[in-house]
Amino acid sequence: MSSQLHIVSVISYKMTGVERDQWGSKAEFLLASAGSIVGLGNIWRFPYLCYKNGGGAFLVPYLLFVVVCGIPLFLLETMIGQFTQQGIVTCWRKICPLAQGIGYAELLILCYGTLSYLTILAWALFYLVFSFSSQLPWASCGHTWNTESCIDFTSLNQSANWTYGPNSSSAATEFWERRVLAISGGIEEVGSVRWELMLCLIACSALCYFSIWKGVKSTGKVVYFTATFPYVMLLVLLIRGLTLPGAWKGIHYYLVPDPDRLADPQVWMEAGTQIFLSYSIGSGQTIVLGSFNQHKYNSYKDCIWLCLLNSATSFVSGFAIFSVIGFMAEKQGVPINAVAESGPGLAFIAYPQAVAMMPIPHFWTFCFFFMVLLLGVDSEFVMMESIITTVTDLFPMLLHKARRRELFVLIFCLVCFPFQLTFITEGGIYVFQLIDYYACSGAGVLFMAVFECLVIGWIFGVDQFYDVIKQMTGQQPCVFFKLCWCFLTPLLSLGCFIFYLVDHRPLRFNRWYVYPDWAYALGWTLTLSCIVMVPVWGIYMICAGTGSLKQDINMQ
Repeated sequence: MSSQLHIVSVISYKMTGVERDQWGSKAEFLLASAGSIVGLGNIWRFPYLCYKNGGGAFLVPYLLFVVVCGIPLFLLETMIGQFTQQGIVTCWRKICPLAQGIGYAELLILCYGTLSYLTILAWALFYLVFSFSSQLPWASCGHTWNTESCIDFTSLNQSANWTYGPNSSSAATEFWERRVLAISGGIEEVGSVRWELMLCLIACSALCYFSIWKGVKSTGKVVYFTATFPYVMLLVLLIRGLTLPGAWKGIHYYLVPDPDRLADPQVWMEAGTQIFLSYSIGSGQTIVLGSFNQHKYNSYKDCIWLCLLNSATSFVSGFAIFSVIGFMAEKQGVPINAVAESGPGLAFIAYPQAVAMMPIPHFWTFCFFFMVLLLGVDSEFVMMESIITTVTDLFPMLLHKARRRELFVLIFCLVCFPFQLTFITEGGIYVFQLIDYYACSGAGVLFMAVFECLVIGWIFGVDQFYDVIKQMTGQQPCVFFKLCWCFLTPLLSLGCFIFYLVDHRPLRFNRWYVYPDWAYALGWTLTLSCIVMVPVWGIYMICAGTGSLKQDINMQ
């Protein structure tokens, strides 16, 4: 049955006269997938979630989600793409026409992510440029943006007894909030566009554009550098971090769980969404990357190793970041959880402040932010490629030609740019956190996992899908994956969301800022805009379909 389905898929695609691009080699798929799943979610988001949720307490639910959700869903989506040889929407059209809403919902999640993710690259590039200045501007006070409450930790003696008021802030914090962001009082105060960040945004957009404008042919070559060099940087930073005084104090906080935090549903919710974000599952990216594989390519073992690489990178990056946090706590004479705020700015406050206290601070600053930039670019252009490929597969006769594709990619970047300017205004950080929390990594991706498992496990048939995998890879998957796809993964994802609703806490910025009610309403609207896409499309297909309900459910 599976071979017949593949033949139908290939014939129907070739009838359009369009030849689909494929990876030039196995290495290109591995590096592109590694670049997609190993990104800022590992280096930037994972450490600050650990920091926010009690250090080691966060690792317990995280590892559970790796086994039950991360690896099974990554394998599921890769195999869907490889089997159908289609993008996010048209792959579900071939598997179950009623389920095309999953594709449209994931496409919407990708659009939200593409808009907001580039902001992080602009921040990283901004810091990277300043790493070449004669004196690091976040290393000392006395600048025009500093306040009277600014503290220069680099000028204080380690043995001194430091006391400072509740309104005091470090030079790194003031550089981040007052110089980079020029942060306003709230999301209600949007303010003006930061022109320096706008230039960084334009540069990052151009870099991503030229990485994907030729399709897989250009993307497959770029990843040889962008997916490997960050590991060199991470290794260098890890070795340096572990040799700092006080580093093991931070490592202890990182590894030892607080049992009280394990009973907090928020910790479990954020651990689950972190898996979905860092593994690039629930948003369709993995489906697109798998769709460029040869139909007979044995990607089964590769998927397992890629997942292990992803979690190992997150784990190692935690050592790199928390060793630096421990060093800062030692230098400042404060507890670990009082070193810095746990928001998105942790990587832009804690690490710059720490390297300012090290020998050769300019070199370590360059290494860190160059690594962040490469990781971000890799993830960003994979998201963009996923969107472009999906739209191209929806309109193959219109967009399959190289020049038309290049023009479409350019138009897409130009259309996104005005929306991205919102994130680099004086109130942009509030908008960024709202989009990241509700649209990119919240309940939407959890529900996509539930819907995917229901379609594959119960409508398409898990046994038939097992036959598809065996026919493509020549290898019988572990029976544990069948149990996950049918029961464990959808139940854990749905249960996590339910517990989150029961003990829901409003999103805050830096612990002190509470969003207005209309902002929370906007956030939940963004979440629902993805979730309702699935049932709405199913109802539409039933009402507008010319065939029977059985024909709408089964593969065409």
